[in-house]
Amino acid sequence: MLSRRDVDVPSLVAAARDGSPRALGRLVSLVENADPALREVMATLAPYAGRARVIGLTGSPGVGKSTSTSMLVRALRRQGQRVGVLAVDPSSPFSGGALLGDRIRLVDHALDDGVYIRSMASRGHLGGLAWATPQALRVLDAAGFDVILVETVGVGQSEVEIAGLADTTIVLLAPGMGDGVQAAKAGILEVGDVFVVNKADRDGADATVRELRHMISLGDRTQPHLWRPPVLKTVADRDQGVEDVLEALEKHRTWMEEQGELERRRLLRASREVEAIALAQLRSRMSGLHGDGVLAEAARQVSEGRTDPYSAADRVVAQLTDDPTHPTTATEEVSR
Repeated sequence: MLSRRDVDVPSLVAAARDGSPRALGRLVSLVENADPALREVMATLAPYAGRARVIGLTGSPGVGKSTSTSMLVRALRRQGQRVGVLAVDPSSPFSGGALLGDRIRLVDHALDDGVYIRSMASRGHLGGLAWATPQALRVLDAAGFDVILVETVGVGQSEVEIAGLADTTIVLLAPGMGDGVQAAKAGILEVGDVFVVNKADRDGADATVRELRHMISLGDRTQPHLWRPPVLKTVADRDQGVEDVLEALEKHRTWMEEQGELERRRLLRASREVEAIALAQLRSRMSGLHGDGVLAEAARQVSEGRTDPYSAADRVVAQLTDDPTHPTTATEEVSR
């Protein structure tokens, strides 16, 4: 791991903002590796972040997430927008790296300097994202990308974390896979802002669309200002339906701005990021020598009936947060 003095953070950030893919890649690597320079990186990037539009794409394996991502990249580039892609892949059990490598799957855009694509290994993190995704997103945002597409790993019913990260979440489904039923079971109807039935040239596409629209129609009708997610059809490998998707994304953004929802979502995103780092700091302290002793003594008192677990937990937190001698290594803890 690089030490803080090995990284010229201001120069690296300046190069990334000037469009250097090498500098951008190194910054994302610092994030993924929980480098000691990460705190300085985030502090340097802070004034530039908060401008990019974040669109999440999720869905079961086989629905065409990468193909749909590529379709959106082409359409957004035709509009002249710079596009960043964070594609989360399963982890290799040997190296811990991204197993599929979306930079290969999205090779059509490899030579476009207006597109940056990065595969990120989930490293066992549940919810469809990698632990480093929020801060990698911050790097791309500060580097000046207009739109950032976040493609989740495709783990099925537990993949709802993207809704807390994206401004707009696209849920992809495909006919003949029982995805309508799975969407209802997983609660994805509450997660998706736009539903897209991909591979719509297959039999059963219209039935899937009708099923989804029916389930969405059963939602709360007492508040007319609520967003009603559209259900669209695409054939992503032929770019069919992409204009409808772009139109739906624009309508959703307009609705969010009018209702104050965009600001609310971004505040919630920042709140969760701060909370995760704060909790990681406590875990890091608890994993240290002093923290282990505090926890062991608290556990002994609870086991022997001398105190209750809530009181013991209060004392552990108080002692750990009052300990100024323990180093703060939150990023190292989060990356485990």
